[in-house]
Amino acid sequence: MQAIPTPPDVRLLGITGAPGVGKTTLAAALGRPVVPMDGFHYADVELVRRGLLALKGAPDTFDAEGYAALLRRVATGEPEVVAPSFDRDLEQPLAGAIRVPAVGPVVTEGNYLLLDEPRWRGVRAEIEVVWHLHLDDAVRRERLVARHVAFGKTPDEALAWVARVDDPNARLVEAAADRADLVVELGPG
Repeated sequence: MQAIPTPPDVRLLGITGAPGVGKTTLAAALGRPVVPMDGFHYADVELVRRGLLALKGAPDTFDAEGYAALLRRVATGEPEVVAPSFDRDLEQPLAGAIRVPAVGPVVTEGNYLLLDEPRWRGVRAEIEVVWHLHLDDAVRRERLVARHVAFGKTPDEALAWVARVDDPNARLVEAAADRADLVVELGPG
């Protein structure tokens, strides 16, 4: 896929949208370093301690304050910033996995970049421009179910997870779309 140009003179570009909309795919197509919000998932051991494992992916299952702090370091051009990633095979964050250059555009992507809640406002404050991606819900759900099955859930488990976790999260994300700098309507392809 050919790289898509990022806006000129933007250090941090955010890409947000509901689960399954294609944030990671678009971020990769931009050809810039990517800091994924998913790297700030709490590890399962912490989710168990907090009683949140069954809701993994909901806003309270992330270290929003740590994410905002790292984005602040990136925004100011601090050298030697290394961000966490997320390993879908392990379903766990991986600390210190992504070297972030001190100059040039950087992309960050995740569901809750625009969430108007105290823990998440600091994230939005660090991002210069945020694009919100929107996709037909039926297509988005189909993608999510396929992803969950590809990573080990049965089709029934995947459908249940989408209904119980992903769809409520999608409603939160869509409710914040008006805080975006640009809303991008995507087609099924």
